[in-house]
Amino acid sequence: MENVSVSVKDLSLSFGAVTVLDTLNLDIKDGEFLVLLGSSGCGKSTLLNCIAGLLDVSDGQIFIKNKNVTWEEPKDRGIGMVFQSYALYPQMSVEKNLSFGLKVAKVEKAEIDKRVSRAAEILQIQPLLKRKPAELSGGQRQRVAIGRALVRDVDVFLFDEPLSNLDAKLRSELRVEIKRLHQSLKNTMIYVTHDQIEALTLADRIAVMKSGVIQQLADPMTIYNAPENLFVAGFIGSPSMNFFRGELQLKDGRAFVHANGVDFDVSAYPSRGPFKSGQKVVLGVRPEHVRVDEALSGQASHQAVVDIEEPMGADNLLWLKLAGQSMSVRIAGQRRYKPGTEVTLSFDMAAASIFDAVSENRL
Repeated sequence: MENVSVSVKDLSLSFGAVTVLDTLNLDIKDGEFLVLLGSSGCGKSTLLNCIAGLLDVSDGQIFIKNKNVTWEEPKDRGIGMVFQSYALYPQMSVEKNLSFGLKVAKVEKAEIDKRVSRAAEILQIQPLLKRKPAELSGGQRQRVAIGRALVRDVDVFLFDEPLSNLDAKLRSELRVEIKRLHQSLKNTMIYVTHDQIEALTLADRIAVMKSGVIQQLADPMTIYNAPENLFVAGFIGSPSMNFFRGELQLKDGRAFVHANGVDFDVSAYPSRGPFKSGQKVVLGVRPEHVRVDEALSGQASHQAVVDIEEPMGADNLLWLKLAGQSMSVRIAGQRRYKPGTEVTLSFDMAAASIFDAVSENRL
């Protein structure tokens, strides 16, 4: 078994009568980049703050490097933390911001200089060392904030939505920097975000959270291609997966989802168990798994009318009406369709998802 860097066992946290985390268990491997993903209020930052020691847990235990740190002070947990706000000292230079914590901890000057120099080199902020925070851009300030965690020379780094205050271009650039940082340092990193693109691009594994419960814990491709339940399927992907509510029907050895007068042949779907005729289900198909005016072998086609076209450069999004509802399809950017155009759709059901309508779990 791989070494576990951080272990959360039966963790619960309540604020008065409100339970935020309920008997949560999570093991994070040594050197792993784990992303806690979810919408506001799902408990992801709360979990991170419990690991950091910024919140006292109601029940359960937290281990870092096999040491029980449940009641340890944050400074004694062997962690470095990067917050959403940069929290830099405005009157200090970048260099002094980086070294301040080490000076307080009474680290020798030669060691401080070495660590600051190494962090500045890794984050490419050497030219900024004499500047003050007010003279830096948002991206540069966040680099300094990351550097301040880096100089602590710890085993585990915690990131609490560090890019959410930046514009889209800077977010994209710093995402690459953080990924490069992880590849070079190979430290354990736990990263909180509500941004699914950050999660998919950065993570070794993603923990998708809702209401203080981990809905699915898996690598990004498994989360994207085989979501465990309806919530995960709808949360991951932009635009969202297309959903059709209907009923399973078995005819002549083939399986269909009958939804609002349309029969979708789902015989190619890799189900986890036998289908039950009459079962209420939700069929989910991602926009890129639908072909427009291209036949898929063994798949029936469906007629639809283009409602809106959204050119996005490398690809286009078409919004169409089918089975009485709006759906989206992703096609190559050079293919154009005017609103009102009738098209033929074929669905790649081998890449689809089917969920039980009651339990909302994957079939």
